[in-house]
Amino acid sequence: MVKLNTSPVTPSTDLFERVAALAADFATRTAVHDRDASFPFENFTALQQAQLLNLTVPKEFGGQALGFAAVSRVIETIASGDAATALVLTMHYLQHANASRARRWPDQIYERLCRESVAGIALLNAARVEPELGTPARGGLPATTAQQTPEGWLLNGHKIYTTGSPILRYFVVWACTTEAEPRVGNFLVPRDVPGVRIVETWDHLGMRATGSHDLILENTLIPLEYALDLRPLSAWSLPDPLQLAGNSLWLSALYQGVAKAARDWLVGYLNERSPSNLGASLATLPRFQTAMGEIEALLYASDRLIYGLANDIDRAEYDNKVVLQAQSVKYITTGNAIRAIETGLELIGNPGLSRHNPLERHYRDVLCSRIHTPQNDAICLSLGKRALGSG
Repeated sequence: MVKLNTSPVTPSTDLFERVAALAADFATRTAVHDRDASFPFENFTALQQAQLLNLTVPKEFGGQALGFAAVSRVIETIASGDAATALVLTMHYLQHANASRARRWPDQIYERLCRESVAGIALLNAARVEPELGTPARGGLPATTAQQTPEGWLLNGHKIYTTGSPILRYFVVWACTTEAEPRVGNFLVPRDVPGVRIVETWDHLGMRATGSHDLILENTLIPLEYALDLRPLSAWSLPDPLQLAGNSLWLSALYQGVAKAARDWLVGYLNERSPSNLGASLATLPRFQTAMGEIEALLYASDRLIYGLANDIDRAEYDNKVVLQAQSVKYITTGNAIRAIETGLELIGNPGLSRHNPLERHYRDVLCSRIHTPQNDAICLSLGKRALGSG
């Protein structure tokens, strides 16, 4: 078994009560932000006031250093109120969790980022995907370049799908150096330096309030020490297994929260809806009870998968298959979430697709689970190759 260097911190007893209260408040505004594709700035003010932006920051810098299971629960609950807010929050948690484990960022820079995330709203997220390259998870060098000069690193490039761009204080930019033997890696780009521009391109089916716009870097000069982690491309071929596992598990928890919110609305609707020709609520009909049972079974299975593996990791009871296990969890649970909501849509017909009801928004949001790295085809290919002994 692989052993963690430190044990995760047990969350305080009132943490999840605070999270649930915030999620309920966020839900009152979600439809407006979704309709307008407006960014929920006020949600992050509330998250900061509740000290929920530092859950994956190390305790030595004032953070809470919570484990995989507790963070999964927080993400799931926030997503049940506002999925877009939960996605931006998840990306922020991942950046800090990964930096904390690897400790490859310059010490002073890393400590400053941590303390800023404790003291205020100092969100960060990766900027990796490009128009020509697509996602770097499938290989290839980024077109974004970093030229070393006596004054610092000069960055030029175009990133797309930069989730949280309206509020991010820092972008962790994946770029390639212009050296004779190029290196690739992450560069810290503050949003307020000259040459940083956000182009509002995000007009999506789901997750409409995430502000996942384009990031344009035009002769953007950053200090030399803002090169966070540079390596030859070949040195990136063995990523941190817990980084990959965390990405899959926390995205699974997010879409589980969306599916549970859809389930809860459906339960209320079926109990309240009483057609005049029936003389009772739809909830009394065996067909509706059976369909709800199918949804419950899907969500129960997903809970067991997500939190079973998350707790194993927190207890350091995992092995070198943890990455594929977490990716399998993502494949199964996001599929369950989609199927659960589709079952509800099929059950109630037109009301489920009405903009007056949240079920259609939950459906649009849950479909976005398919586009997050790793995608289903990549997961199944890896699983198949391992099973067949060819990878």
